[in-house]
Amino acid sequence: MSVYFEIVTPLNKKIRTTVSYWNYITRVKHPFMQGKEDIVKHTLSSPDEIRKSSFDESVYLFYKYSQRKYCVVVKIENNSGYIITTYPVDAIKEGELIWKK
Repeated sequence: MSVYFEIVTPLNKKIRTTVSYWNYITRVKHPFMQGKEDIVKHTLSSPDEIRKSSFDESVYLFYKYSQRKYCVVVKIENNSGYIITTYPVDAIKEGELIWKK
């Protein structure tokens, strides 16, 4: 599987996605995210805040507030991780705030 993109976050962790998984996100899970790779990359590299999931300590939620709020959900193990999903949000989910701009 080829890496589509990989971004280093403010937590100094590399987050990646493959071409096939990005296609799954944008064609099956959240088609409205098609063509929004730059938003996802910017959300990971320069988030407004990062929260740890209340349900899984290895899952982090990266939030970016612009004209619209976006969330990129990632799983991090050791020094790297991968995108689980991404979508626009109306509200911030519960979870421990671990980083804020």
